[in-house]
Amino acid sequence: MRRTAVVVLLAVWSALYLGGAALAAAGSDAADAADVVKVYVVRTAEQNGGTPDSLALIAARTLGDGNRAGEIFDLNRGRAQADGTALTNPGDLRPGWILRLPEDATGPDVQLAQESGGDGAAQQDGAASTAPDGAGTQPFVQGSQPPTQQGSQAPTQQASNTIVLPLGAVLAGLGAFLLALLTAAIVARQQVRRLFAAMARAIRRLGDPVRRARRLRFRTALAAAFAGDGESLRTAHGAVAELTGRKGHAVHAVSVDDAGVTAWVATADAPPAPWQDLGEARWRRPAGAFAPPAQPAYGTGSQPPSPPLVAVGVDEQGGKVFVDLSRLDGVLSVTGDPGVARDVVQGLLAEVARSKPAVPVAVLQTTGGPAVALPGAMRRIERLDPRPAGAPATAREAGTLRAAARLHPLEALLVASGTPTAQEAADLLALCGPGGAGWTALVCGDAQGAHWRWRAAPDGSVEIPLLRLTVTVPA
Repeated sequence: MRRTAVVVLLAVWSALYLGGAALAAAGSDAADAADVVKVYVVRTAEQNGGTPDSLALIAARTLGDGNRAGEIFDLNRGRAQADGTALTNPGDLRPGWILRLPEDATGPDVQLAQESGGDGAAQQDGAASTAPDGAGTQPFVQGSQPPTQQGSQAPTQQASNTIVLPLGAVLAGLGAFLLALLTAAIVARQQVRRLFAAMARAIRRLGDPVRRARRLRFRTALAAAFAGDGESLRTAHGAVAELTGRKGHAVHAVSVDDAGVTAWVATADAPPAPWQDLGEARWRRPAGAFAPPAQPAYGTGSQPPSPPLVAVGVDEQGGKVFVDLSRLDGVLSVTGDPGVARDVVQGLLAEVARSKPAVPVAVLQTTGGPAVALPGAMRRIERLDPRPAGAPATAREAGTLRAAARLHPLEALLVASGTPTAQEAADLLALCGPGGAGWTALVCGDAQGAHWRWRAAPDGSVEIPLLRLTVTVPA
């Protein structure tokens, strides 16, 4: 009991004696960490594959969404650069400028910098600071002594061979010794943990080729599975017919698995029985609750006799996901990994070639980007014709919610590989945008103004933010 009390007293004394210094050091470290920001160095056209940098391209690379270019402009408006100029026009970027980014920016193009103070400009890591050491601190005056408390006396030496140590110094030494032991134990534990973590990473890296090969085999098998699975497509068509035939609900996508069907709808209404509401505009019907008809009966009016459902991939539950291309609102932009983005577009083209081979397709030649091979069964046209007869020039509703997308019948396809330039984007908008010629575009890159924006990852997974869904696509 006495030993425990001594240890407790020493621990309390160490906390009281050294706590102030620890808090001061922690506050200093927090202040230093607060000065670190994320930045992007504007590239030259040669460094960027022949295309000058723009705020939209920077936002797409670092934030995953080119529509967030305004955030980057707001962070850097009027901020002085090294050449004495400042950003005042969103379209005027100069190579070498250092632009500050939002805190959620990620990717290989994002760098860390430290605020240099004064005007608030950012300074890249590794750059020398021009502020003198100790600036703003009170200098120490040599020869001065700290004031002593009233009534206190300095320790005296009682004999020539006797050293008298104050009790506070003894306790301080013991506290420092115990603190050193505790620190050594914590550091040793952290080093062992880091060593095991490094070993685990090395083992995972050794297995990366095997995992990539296994993943590629799985994605390759998906293409054959979708091509030979007419039952899942028939079930998806039946589910769409059931929902559109009752109250005309717009169905954007359908996932078919052994346990039932999930539909992504654009309505806040309650689902009709036997459908169940899963939240986030998702309805679920258990297997066996409905038998799809052999010939689905779709709604009347401007709706086509059957929606152009195309297989995209499988979700995390193993369900086969089908998307209605007529709900893309004209343009689908697939960003992220170029190879996987190309697989997405080629997979969609193969699905259209199987279900609607009469749909014409044209290729928009863009700068850079992966080459997309068109299926041989598709009718390719070299010249971009004007608006097909009877195609209305309707205006799109504002907003980017799922409910804002209009029905866009699949009359012709336009394939663009790579991020379109300003002129190419204008051509794309004239053919596929609101009031355009009624085309549907599949873009392997960042297409400004696209209602549907998918992001491809190197492992073959594709994120569909509008549906809050991630799928694995065929290779």
